[in-house]
Amino acid sequence: MKKMKQVSLRSMSSCLLFVLILHTPFTIGGFRLNGAAKKVELREQVRQMFYHAYDNYMQYAFPHDELKPLSKTFTDSLGELGNLKLERLSERYNGSALTLVESLSSLLILGNSSEFEKAVLWLGDNLTFNVDVRVSLFECNIRLLGGLISAHMLATELTKKSFREQYKDQLLILANDLGQRFLQAFDTPTGLPYAWINLKHGVMENETTETSTSGCGSLILEMGALSRLTGNPEYEASALRALRKLWSMRSSLDLMGTTLDVTTGEWIEHSSGIGAGVTEPSSWKSWSALSAAFGMSFQGCRYHEADMRTGKATYWQFTSLQAFWPGLQILVGDVSAANSTHREFFSVWERYGVLPERYLLDRDMLHPTEKYYPLRPELAESTLFLYQATRDPWYLEVGEAIVNSLNVYTRVNGGFASVRDVTTMELEDHQHSFFLAETCKYLYLLFDDTFLVDGNYVFSTEGHPLPVKHSWHEWIPSVYMESDAFEYK
Repeated sequence: MKKMKQVSLRSMSSCLLFVLILHTPFTIGGFRLNGAAKKVELREQVRQMFYHAYDNYMQYAFPHDELKPLSKTFTDSLGELGNLKLERLSERYNGSALTLVESLSSLLILGNSSEFEKAVLWLGDNLTFNVDVRVSLFECNIRLLGGLISAHMLATELTKKSFREQYKDQLLILANDLGQRFLQAFDTPTGLPYAWINLKHGVMENETTETSTSGCGSLILEMGALSRLTGNPEYEASALRALRKLWSMRSSLDLMGTTLDVTTGEWIEHSSGIGAGVTEPSSWKSWSALSAAFGMSFQGCRYHEADMRTGKATYWQFTSLQAFWPGLQILVGDVSAANSTHREFFSVWERYGVLPERYLLDRDMLHPTEKYYPLRPELAESTLFLYQATRDPWYLEVGEAIVNSLNVYTRVNGGFASVRDVTTMELEDHQHSFFLAETCKYLYLLFDDTFLVDGNYVFSTEGHPLPVKHSWHEWIPSVYMESDAFEYK
């Protein structure tokens, strides 16, 4: 992804207590006629998309991390996620079945219990994290830890009795092992975790002390859930201490920067925004403060980045990761603003056929080197949120346009390929795991929300659903102190 894309029924994701053109554009209109049949038709199109991606992964890439759909081969990409300079890559790493882990909850949502059960048993027998690979804590947390915890909870609630008798918490055992490896990253003077750890050896010698706001502030959902499932408070305590430290570092404007040093607790990059690298709110009070501050950065339906110290604009740019924002606006009840912001993002999709990674607002042009679209889910995610809140069929039409674009521009014989350049629609040989974890899932739920009707779920940053447990509502973290509660300055 990603990203570090942040909030989602994702941004609920880390709410501590809210555990919830150069190309021909596709025309919008006409969905209101025979809407029920149209929804079924589109649901089945999305189902076919998911299995086209999944089946090709299983045939050509499994048990490696991700599929290369053009060459019909694989990439062991876990160590590359977030690693823009491709530094310190392991020569001995052979994959962790990343795409399979990411696909587990999607399989259940699509009703394929038998494939889900087969995958769970395989992972329980074969997956190990005692591997020599340096990984991004953020990416490994949202993709692997989140995927395992979600699938474990769903396995204990939504599968047949015959499978539950076979299931011996294999996924939770794996998640607990991974969580133990994560804890080494929090051994810093500030309690803010290192951005990178080696799964076998821990924090490497001379490891960088620079991390992103999201890299140390958005771990609470997965690690908090792990504590409550295992009874080990250490996971939640570590994530919560880091979160509280980060919150204490906000400016007088209640803004936070983008990058910081985990040993000194000093900011490195002071630019604040709603895109990559910036954490989502993790409690109601912290969200309220941030929402008020982001109001300073608002121009029409577009958000620019601002200096956390002064509020002055720093970068005038649109990024595809920001497309989660309308969904977050829905979660706090601002339907009108969410609709306006969503339409702004969708207008860019219509202009190019997909969302470019970065668009320079002050120059009204694409970023010269970031013209790609790696099958990101954020616009589909916000579209689902808006439809759930309003039931306006226009959002179904948006979903249809997204489905059409993906099939026309990115579908290839071997799966779905990323777009290298939105001006030419040249493709890149990479099918990201989040396409199955999020993009297809959000689109499927847009046209068939049966999964959501009888359940109450929080969707993580990576789109992994976690059932809301009533027994957790009274849980008081072991490190909780009333004086530590999030308050305004």
